[in-house]
Amino acid sequence: MEIVKVENLSKVYGKGDTAVKALDNVSLTINKGEFVAIIGPSGSGKSTLLHLLGGVDRPSSGKVFIDNTDIYSLNETQLAIFRRRQIGLIYQFYNLIPILTVEENITLPILLDEHKVDKDHFSKIVDVLSLNDRLNHLPNQLSGGQQQRVSIGRALISNPAIMLADEPTGNLDSKNSSEIIDLLKLFNKTYYQTLVVITHDERIALQADRVISIEDGRIAKDEVIRK
Repeated sequence: MEIVKVENLSKVYGKGDTAVKALDNVSLTINKGEFVAIIGPSGSGKSTLLHLLGGVDRPSSGKVFIDNTDIYSLNETQLAIFRRRQIGLIYQFYNLIPILTVEENITLPILLDEHKVDKDHFSKIVDVLSLNDRLNHLPNQLSGGQQQRVSIGRALISNPAIMLADEPTGNLDSKNSSEIIDLLKLFNKTYYQTLVVITHDERIALQADRVISIEDGRIAKDEVIRK
C-alpha cells in the first residue's frame, strides 16, 4: 500500500543569477513498511528531499502526499500538527530539549497535542530502546547512543505514518551506529514502520529494501535490494 507519493517536486534557493536548484522535478512513491535508503554526494539534494518529505520546508513546486494527505495544501498550523502526529523525524544531532528528562522528551509530541500518553505503548518503546533506567535523566547525562535512542522514541511515540532519519549514525562510533540501525530495522520489520534514511554509509544503505541515489537534485537510480 502506498504511504508516500511525491509528484514533480522541485526546490530552488535564491533568485536570478544566484538561484540554486537543490531538487529538480523529483517523483517517487514509497510503500507502507518499506525501508528506503537515500544516498548521494554532499549537495546532491538528498537532505532537501528528506526535509520536504517531512514538511520541514516548503517546495518551490510539486506535491507531497503522506497517507493520502497533500501536506503542502495545509496551512502552517495544520502542517505542524500533521507533522507532529504523522511524521517521525530523527536527526544526526538528536535535537533533544536539554531541560526535559528522557521521559519528557519522548512523550513531548503527545503532550503538545494535550493527549494522554498510552502507557503500554510508551513502555514497549522504552523497553525495546533499553531506556528504562534512564527515564529521569537529562540529555547531558546520556551518551550519544542513548540520546539517539531517545530521539527514536520521540519519533515513534505517536505511531507516525512514516519515520525519516537524516544521517542518524553520523555522530556515533561504529558500535553505537550498528545498534541504532539494528533498532530502526527492528521497528521497521517487527512493527511495519515505514522508514526512510539519509546516509553516506554504504553498509547502512545495503541493509535497506530499496536504495535511491540522488545526483544534482534528480533521482539517478532507484534500485530494489530485497523484497
